Amino acid sequence: MGFVALSARAAADEGFNPDACAYNGLPLHGDIQVVESFPDIKVQIVESFPDLKVERVGSFPDDCGQWRFVDSFPDIKIQYVDSFPDLKVQFVESFPGVP
Repeated sequence: MGFVALSARAAADEGFNPDACAYNGLPLHGDIQVVESFPDIKVQIVESFPDLKVERVGSFPDDCGQWRFVDSFPDIKIQYVDSFPDLKVQFVESFPGVP
């Protein structure tokens, strides 16, 4: 029974989890660094039907979809891609989060 519970927990941490606003267990807010290789998440920017609406903030990126872009010490590393993304995002000026 412990194995089944562990498997269910592992499955919940894989991929995009809109209820937890997380991807593979990583919360989708905080300090974000854009990298060219070895990202935590591959991101595609879209204009419609996003998985997540993202607001760029200058401080306190504490809520779902609030990202502060940094050059060092990130919470999450992302790579922009044109195809086969892990997550589709739309940048917004207000009301970030899961649509």
